[in-house]
Amino acid sequence: MRTIHPETAIGHVHLVVTNLEQSLRFYHEMIGFQVLNVANKKAALTADGKTVLVVLEERSDAIRKPRRTTGLYHFAILVPERKHLAQVLLHLLKSGYPLQGASDHLFSEAVYLADPDGNGIELYADRPREKWEKTETGEYKGVSKPLDIQHLLAEAEDEPWKGLPPATKIGHVHLHVANMEETYRFYVEGLGFEPVIRMGDHALFVSAGGYHHHIGLNTWAGVGAPKPPENAVGLQVFSIVLPNEEERNKVIAQLQQIGATICEETSVVTVVDPAGNQLELRTIG
Repeated sequence: MRTIHPETAIGHVHLVVTNLEQSLRFYHEMIGFQVLNVANKKAALTADGKTVLVVLEERSDAIRKPRRTTGLYHFAILVPERKHLAQVLLHLLKSGYPLQGASDHLFSEAVYLADPDGNGIELYADRPREKWEKTETGEYKGVSKPLDIQHLLAEAEDEPWKGLPPATKIGHVHLHVANMEETYRFYVEGLGFEPVIRMGDHALFVSAGGYHHHIGLNTWAGVGAPKPPENAVGLQVFSIVLPNEEERNKVIAQLQQIGATICEETSVVTVVDPAGNQLELRTIG
């Protein structure tokens, strides 16, 4: 089994929403994305004015995602510095937008909320890598402590909020899956991600290059949970970005070895995990 290239990262997430205008208002005014373009009930959002991080697509027949189905648990927006997390948190608090939680994971500090359609969002900042704590087995400690909000807000500085900084990216994606054994085979043996945190038999976190996690996977919606309906709001697809075509081809070959079905159309390579979550394998540029 070959490990995925250490420079692999998450590219973008594509979400189905019920009302594009409402979602654009939320992602721009509350989260701080810039709108790159809007066409045919679809919008691309960016932090640096050129790199697409989130795609929103309105479907006229969209329905609420049923509970206890696979799909998106949350996607995570990584800001470059702690002060940026403090600034967006202060903005959200001043705006009165409801938060769902705030946690200290030791390797990162995070704030949780949902968009108007219930799509889960994590906003987070990483601690310096040398401070990430490992267990005796060499994996990272999977800890969720209450976030010291007052200490974090002290970092906000007396600056007007200007939205997300240009270096913002999608740090990770966390998914509901149906079967952990099949999930391990796909993400570890197929894609080549490394297991970095395990929580019993119900949660697995995997990464490239020693990161604390690029993808979180859990069976919290129930072992054997079904896929949501085709027209449910939530995750349409997310992308994994590899450094070049050679590295992508190696991943494709390894996925084919475990029996995964690859769909190739022009420059886009798509594969679906055993729980029905769709991934795109892309290359830089």
